[in-house]
Amino acid sequence: MQIQHNISLQPYNTFGIDVTATSFVSVNNTTELKDVLSAKNYPNKLILGGGSNMLLTKNQDKLVIHINLKGIEIISQDDDFVIVKAQAGENWHQFVLWCMKQDFGGIENLSLIPGNVGTAPIQNIGAYGVELKDSFVSCEGLCLETLETHTFSKSECDFGYRDSIFKQQEKEKYIITNVTFKFTKRNHKLNINYGTISSELESMNITNPTIQDISKAVISIRESKLPNPKDIGNSGSFFKNPVISKEDFNALLLNFPDAPSYSISETEVKVPAGWLIEKAGFKGKRFGDYGVHKNQALVLVNYGQAKGSDILELSKLIQKTVLRLFNIFIEAEVNIL
Repeated sequence: MQIQHNISLQPYNTFGIDVTATSFVSVNNTTELKDVLSAKNYPNKLILGGGSNMLLTKNQDKLVIHINLKGIEIISQDDDFVIVKAQAGENWHQFVLWCMKQDFGGIENLSLIPGNVGTAPIQNIGAYGVELKDSFVSCEGLCLETLETHTFSKSECDFGYRDSIFKQQEKEKYIITNVTFKFTKRNHKLNINYGTISSELESMNITNPTIQDISKAVISIRESKLPNPKDIGNSGSFFKNPVISKEDFNALLLNFPDAPSYSISETEVKVPAGWLIEKAGFKGKRFGDYGVHKNQALVLVNYGQAKGSDILELSKLIQKTVLRLFNIFIEAEVNIL
């Protein structure tokens, strides 16, 4: 473990924003993590995981700690279920693929989501009708103040739509070091009715899909809609899908009868933010080195040497326009730093 100075964070964030960290260190285990956190000569610290859920808008005059904890282990299993623990630094998609090879079901719909395992519970990642909380058992978090480890149960995490205790009352108080999941080994519960999974499976001539088939279908759909961060800088979905009352949605239908929605409860619906942004005229719009992706309006992109501040201003313009046109506020999903 070696602390480096004046390091570019461009390789460590999926937007590819070139900002500098005054100090930088990559930690490979909890002992190293505790040592770095207790360093008195670095009072300001920033925790960095996969760098997929952040927009860096300025140089970071602090110690950036890159979480690089690795390892996947089976804790216990029976004929029906298996308990698996994954370390925080494991790449999320590679973890999904590992589960597919073992025929462990539960997160196949979450294929190709960028980021690492350790940051997944923070925003309760979700896609195609499945959320992380559906297979989540617990996670271990290292308290930044006491350097003691606490195990958070599913109920303690207080998961919501793209939300958890780690974005609310415990925000920036813990570093998640590992996550434990419960997966099915047989009689997998397949979720193919959300989005275009069913039609994608049909195009693949699959009538009795396996979890591996669903994973491949999701990967195909995402690749057709979302740019690879290695090719075009992005953080996936920049905005959350807003949840509004059915009363407000009925009012929206008066002016926009084609508005789509997904029922959340008897009183609330979720409106696709991508539809709102596209309807507002931003899909595919480019502003020099940054803009909105041509295939998915939820994705803001860095085409080359864009600044984080440029993308932030674009996101604010989109929010303001959507609010004016539809009276709906769309909240940013990424962390602005």
